[in-house]
Amino acid sequence: MTLPALFEPLDLLEKIRPHLQAGQQAYLVGGAVRDLLRQKPVHDLDFTASGDVRRLGRQVANALGGDFYVMDAARDTVRVILTSPQGERIFLDFAALRGEDLQADLRARDFTINAIAMDLRADNRIVDPMGGAEDLRRRQLRACAPDSLERDPVRVLRAIRQSLEMELRMTPETLRQARNAAPLLAGTSAERQRDELFRMLEGRSPGSALRLMDALGVLAQLLPEIRAMQGVTQSQPHTLDVWEHTLKVLDWLGRLLAVLSGDYEEDSASDLILGMAVLRLGRYRQQLAAHLNQALVPGRRLRGLLMLAALYHDAGKPATRSVEANGRIRFLGHEQVSRRLVETCGSRLALSSAEIDRLSAIITGHMRVHQLADGRQSISRKAIYRYFHSLDAAGVDVCLLSLADTLATYGVTLEAETWQRELDACRTLLEAWWENPEAAVRPPRLLNGNEIMVHFQMAAGRRVGDLLEAIREAQAEGQIKDREEALAFAAGWLRANPEGKGEH
Repeated sequence: MTLPALFEPLDLLEKIRPHLQAGQQAYLVGGAVRDLLRQKPVHDLDFTASGDVRRLGRQVANALGGDFYVMDAARDTVRVILTSPQGERIFLDFAALRGEDLQADLRARDFTINAIAMDLRADNRIVDPMGGAEDLRRRQLRACAPDSLERDPVRVLRAIRQSLEMELRMTPETLRQARNAAPLLAGTSAERQRDELFRMLEGRSPGSALRLMDALGVLAQLLPEIRAMQGVTQSQPHTLDVWEHTLKVLDWLGRLLAVLSGDYEEDSASDLILGMAVLRLGRYRQQLAAHLNQALVPGRRLRGLLMLAALYHDAGKPATRSVEANGRIRFLGHEQVSRRLVETCGSRLALSSAEIDRLSAIITGHMRVHQLADGRQSISRKAIYRYFHSLDAAGVDVCLLSLADTLATYGVTLEAETWQRELDACRTLLEAWWENPEAAVRPPRLLNGNEIMVHFQMAAGRRVGDLLEAIREAQAEGQIKDREEALAFAAGWLRANPEGKGEH
């Protein structure tokens, strides 16, 4: 995305420079400088300055028409938020110099590529005491100091993420630091761990991130529930063990989301498998993009939550594995065990109750589309109603996870007919959800509980709820169209389900 002219980084520096006080030092630092050198888009700007940082931030906000916030009074950190007429935002963070001077500030940072500064007083002169620009040229990630990662173990997660995002290799010394610091993650905040994890899950190579976490000893600290999947074999049609299958699901899910919810590029769907997905489901690209960009809590998109669900969808398989007499391997009830494991993970990572509920719904229902696609007949309106009555909006997530699960399960053995049935099942469900919800997803309520109780002289209780649900299910099937038909259906249902015998 091209930034609005208001947000062009170098133009912003020119607009900030006049507000510096006499003798005040100010530098653009961190990722913005790194990305400018890489000629990549810059999304936010971080500044470090001497003197009265709060005054500088407030003057910049006033001059540029931005909002001003004190982020951390103790550390003298403030934020200016600029908003374009189109609603796009950019954050300008101003913080006091850490240490005696700029050199000390930069040496205290995590990696050399993030320890480069631009001097606003000297026409944006580059200050690079750690050789970060050369490391960028050599495509390597190097810690600033021998104890950089041990001083802040969350930097281990940042090292994994940034090495994959920018296709950098960690230096041997940085790898050694990462292995040594990994056990110290237990002493860091769950919120910081979670935020780095979500950024990796939403990144370009979530499967590679998990492999690197495992190699560096991070997985045991951050996601201990999933390590048991390693080496757990499965029967056909699976071609991989549970762990390798899960990593494949993450990779396929990322590719599917790119073609079904991102900006469409012909090359990205040139492969037959993805091309078929675009043909059947591409019409929902805008709806899927909006769905995945939802935030159940501010700052965390549903996309990352779906990736976490994919990571845990088979986590219960090791505990439920059994081998039948004929050698077939089964995992009966693994959905419920997986649900409990992801709930444990969600609590540990300080996810909200809404996020944990969503994870639980996705994982509990992750086999539903497979079951619907196995049938040779079309999916009935009753089946659609039951699917969304159980899953609600998570039913959309389950469709996407199911597609990735199918691709990872069969691998190169996937037949076009099997893939087509899975796509058709998802098409039927998404069409009902977005195009015709009143028919089978959310039929309009024809009677309420009070009307049922008065008309049939019933007492309040579960039986009334069961009857209302039976009416709505019959509506979804097309058996009932108005209030009179609903009352007639209710009378028949009560006769067929006498009190004490028809409850379910």
